[in-house]
Amino acid sequence: MAIEVRIPTILRTYTDGQKAVEGKGDTLAELFTDLETRHAGIQARIVDDGQLRRFVNVYLNDEDVRFLDGINTKLSDGDNVTILPAVAGGMV
Repeated sequence: MAIEVRIPTILRTYTDGQKAVEGKGDTLAELFTDLETRHAGIQARIVDDGQLRRFVNVYLNDEDVRFLDGINTKLSDGDNVTILPAVAGGMV
């Protein structure tokens, strides 16, 4: 099962600069564990205590996984997962 994972600039140090990597897993949790085997350190930037980090947004085929089953969201062959850090700030 091949799943494309789009990596934000801030996490590309873990993927040797790659904008996208392939992974496998039946759920997001399994996918992130799989990614960790090839890109050491990336999982800790996405997951904390078995849940998605508060300031990390993850999309499955353009749907926010927080409105699906979160880290337990089921995946299928050919899915696209996008990881985006939350952005805050602005002018006061």
